[in-house]
Amino acid sequence: MTGVSGTEPRSAARVRGAGLLLVLLSLVPALGGYLVLSVWVPSDMERRQDYLAAEPCLGPAETETETEAGARAEAAEDCVLTVAFVVERTKNDKRGKGSSYTATLSSSVWNGTVSFGDPDPVLERLVPGDRVTGTVWRGQVMTVGKGELRQNTSDAPRDEPQFGVGVGTFLELVAALGLWFGAVRIVRPRDVAPLTWRPLGRTLLIVTGIAGLVVALVSVWIGVPYWVVPGVLVAIVGVTAWQLYKHHRQEGAVPGADG
Repeated sequence: MTGVSGTEPRSAARVRGAGLLLVLLSLVPALGGYLVLSVWVPSDMERRQDYLAAEPCLGPAETETETEAGARAEAAEDCVLTVAFVVERTKNDKRGKGSSYTATLSSSVWNGTVSFGDPDPVLERLVPGDRVTGTVWRGQVMTVGKGELRQNTSDAPRDEPQFGVGVGTFLELVAALGLWFGAVRIVRPRDVAPLTWRPLGRTLLIVTGIAGLVVALVSVWIGVPYWVVPGVLVAIVGVTAWQLYKHHRQEGAVPGADG
């Protein structure tokens, strides 16, 4: 009996220590989610609103050169300047995850390389020496056009807050799971089942990740308001967690308390 009574407190202390560590680690995704939801997403939304509200830069006077017009536009900062570019070179590399779509442009106002999310519809038609029309806002090229075709660059603000909200909500849900699993270890170290890595922890992490990605992408594709995303994700993960918890608790699927 002495051996048993000496072992149990040490075992409970280890479980409580693991729970405390899990709670502390949960603060990392919690902070990440907070920054995404309170800084990244609002900043992107504000930038897009500013871009949509920006007025075209006033045309140059008859005696004003394009360089002088560019300097004036840069000083104005928030106006959209239309610039005639010459294509120096392009890169249209379609190698899966390593794909790269860029065009190097030159003018008296702006010189540099712009990136695109895909080659269609303008980039794939460009060759060195082509003359294209671009729009410059806040020192970055927003669109490139050839003839009637226009294509946004990767720097153009996008109306896709659903994806950022999905990322932030995923991080907060991971933090919540960590706090849940950690708190149970602290409060009842000898009865943590089934809140262990297997079967519940790993399953819930996978479900949270897949649900976050699918809900965010589908919301972008069909235009669901971004504020719907957190509610849908919390409902999916919450219902899944509760059903799995009840099932494994009833079945007694986890034999140990230290998992």
